[in-house]
Amino acid sequence: MAKTEKISPLAPDSFPDFPEIPGVWLATAATGMKYHGRDDLLCVSFPDGATVAGVLTRSQTASAPVDLCRKNLATGRRARALLVNAGNANAFTGRAGEQAMMSTVKAVSGKIGCETDEVYISSTGVIGEVMAAEKITAQIDRITEKLSPRGWQTAAQAILTTDTFAKGAVRQANIKDVPVKINGFAKGSGMIAPDMATMLAYVFTDAALPQNILQSLLKTAADKSFNAITVDSDTSTSDTLLAFATGAAGSCAITDINDPALTEFRAGFDDLLLDLAQQVVRDGEGASKFIEITVTGAEDGRAAKAIAMSIANSPLVKTAIAGGDANWGRIVMAVGKAGEAADRDRLEIIIGDQKVTEYGMAVPGYDEAACSRHLAGENIIISVDVGIARGSSTVWSCDLTHGYIDINADYRS
Repeated sequence: MAKTEKISPLAPDSFPDFPEIPGVWLATAATGMKYHGRDDLLCVSFPDGATVAGVLTRSQTASAPVDLCRKNLATGRRARALLVNAGNANAFTGRAGEQAMMSTVKAVSGKIGCETDEVYISSTGVIGEVMAAEKITAQIDRITEKLSPRGWQTAAQAILTTDTFAKGAVRQANIKDVPVKINGFAKGSGMIAPDMATMLAYVFTDAALPQNILQSLLKTAADKSFNAITVDSDTSTSDTLLAFATGAAGSCAITDINDPALTEFRAGFDDLLLDLAQQVVRDGEGASKFIEITVTGAEDGRAAKAIAMSIANSPLVKTAIAGGDANWGRIVMAVGKAGEAADRDRLEIIIGDQKVTEYGMAVPGYDEAACSRHLAGENIIISVDVGIARGSSTVWSCDLTHGYIDINADYRS
């Protein structure tokens, strides 16, 4: 953990028990780059290589590690290593940042014995500060000597910044009667409004899947999970979601994304990503409430999502929920500003189980106390029908409290 010692009230009760995944070895180390008394460097090795797929931020100010991952993915080569550091994003650092990154890539590839384009890099933390690469390279010998098929929770903890808890999820499935494992962990708490990716998230499986199949699965799953969450409407320069498949479970002979044999795996894969994405929201900086917003009756799914995100990102909606104020007029405002078709006179809003609007006005005699009781809880459900067509979408967010200001007002200090 970084600044705050207080764990989010929305955190899960425990970190899941991760099984070993054949072909995945992990280790962590402390560089002292920003944090003291904790590990802040993660190395993952794939001794026999792994198929890799990725979904990366579309930010126009993407970091050097994002550019490298995008370049490496385009080669279609199997991954041999992943290196992640916390505390410095190595973003907006120009040529110096690229050189610092490449020195770490070369150190890892040289130690593991692979090509530089088989190494994937992620960095998270402060933007605009050139990374002290020597603090990372000084740990490469030690961290590679510690590589082990265990230590998943330690790995998840090493990549945290303002997070208050490590985020992990585990699923199992069968592909053509071959049992496979899926492990995943992520970090993220603030600067959360992913655009084609997530903060930092990594998924590992022993399934045998070609890159095109894995990429299709990842892109589809990301759109329904990480691309459907927001904490503060800000898209990071470093958002990176990578999936690695070692194939150690045996040949599954999948060549078609629509193969029915993928059904169970797809369900588990999708569910794992959604679990991780929702954990990120539950650890939103200063968050005290988890919010689910469903929009129906929109022109199409895209329009529904735009309206849902308009509600989820509204500071006025988020602060009202933080205060337990059933001010549904702010939801009406957020629907109206979304820029998508909505029928004012057919707009319906439901908070919890209480319908509050219909026919373009408040429901006569609606029970505001029931709404307030719902908003006093930790899990908030808001449903909106905009009365146009059949498009629908669900997104997840959190409330906005003074804790968010406290964390971000002195993030660099």
